[in-house]
Amino acid sequence: MAITAADVNKLRQMTGAGMMDCKKALTECDGDFEKAIDYLRKKGQKVAANRADKEAKEGMVWAQVTADKTFGCIVCLSCETDFVAKNDEFTGLVRKMAELALASKVKTKEEVMALKVDDRTVADHITDLVGKIGEKMEIPHYEFLEAPVVFAYNHNGNKLATLVSFDKADAAPEVGHNVTMQVAAMNPIALSEKEVPADVVAREMEVAKEATRAEGKPENMIEKIAMGRMNKFYKENTLVHQEFIMDSKLSVADYVKQNGGGAVITAFRRVQLGA
Repeated sequence: MAITAADVNKLRQMTGAGMMDCKKALTECDGDFEKAIDYLRKKGQKVAANRADKEAKEGMVWAQVTADKTFGCIVCLSCETDFVAKNDEFTGLVRKMAELALASKVKTKEEVMALKVDDRTVADHITDLVGKIGEKMEIPHYEFLEAPVVFAYNHNGNKLATLVSFDKADAAPEVGHNVTMQVAAMNPIALSEKEVPADVVAREMEVAKEATRAEGKPENMIEKIAMGRMNKFYKENTLVHQEFIMDSKLSVADYVKQNGGGAVITAFRRVQLGA
């Protein structure tokens, strides 16, 4: 069957695949559009399988909240090159994934992959894009927060995004924005010392003790001095105790207390490409 330019263009409009790929698909499938579409999908799966061992360190991170600001999510879709990460179809898919995740309030990346776009799953659309562009793509991170109010921040370049939640819906937007920027800039490991993982506390405490011994301090003072070092660790690494980046005289907790209308930070999420 002769394949016309109009046929190729029609399949291209239907699938978004390249002209040469569409021509080959129609030729291989004797002009049958449904079979040609399946052919292109299988090609995407084959490309994905062939590039499974490749590193996907580039991509896009996108944070967004619902209109009522009670639910927020961060979607990260990775690829192999920065060139592809800036492709309109790639960035459009990431934003669409975020919109769908917010609409359904999904809580895992597996649920994101199962969301439907035009009667096909997000996983299928990613596979199609892999076949079209020829690079490995995957969702390495997905985070969400649900609270009376959630704020989102997208850092320039879309390689880093944060979410911060508060316990009161009327928390000041400016405060929310500033705290999301704090999380982006200072990368805290936990909200407060209570949330620092036990293994991290144990490791840091041991390091503090060894450092104190190395300084020749008396053994009966080791524990007390090490605790002082741990307090410094908490100040530097937990969000509420960190120095506020816009006023080093204040901790983040003090800044929120003075400007947040009585609201308290309840959680944060931070996603950085490649981290």
